Amino acid sequence: MESSSIDILTEWDIVTARQVGRKEAKSIGFDIIDQALIATAISELARNIHLYAESGKIEVKKLIQEKSVGIYVIASDNGPGIPQVDELLQKDLATTKGIGFGLPGVKRIMDEFQLDSQLTIGTTVKIKKWLSINKEE
Repeated sequence: MESSSIDILTEWDIVTARQVGRKEAKSIGFDIIDQALIATAISELARNIHLYAESGKIEVKKLIQEKSVGIYVIASDNGPGIPQVDELLQKDLATTKGIGFGLPGVKRIMDEFQLDSQLTIGTTVKIKKWLSINKEE
């Protein structure tokens, strides 16, 4: 499984991560709407890294599992961690520091969402979106 890794250090890296994700989604076969959703999710994750942890990494991978293909994104940082994760994920609005729809929005637009955050250690978010290879089944 090939992957692309983007270090998130500046705002320009957010743009790069978004472009890499969109390009990978297109090569997998996602339609333009899903490409935009995937790029948006990656942008939100990368922006969170930049705003809250200052640095981290976005990895984008193609997934193949039985009769499905998809995209797998891992966002990781060594930042301060997220207090009260459950409360954050139940919110409908993003936190005041960001400009997007935050982690609850990322969770809504992706098929799978996993968040692991430990205070003073960092945060890892893993997301997946699936595209059926054989759409007739």
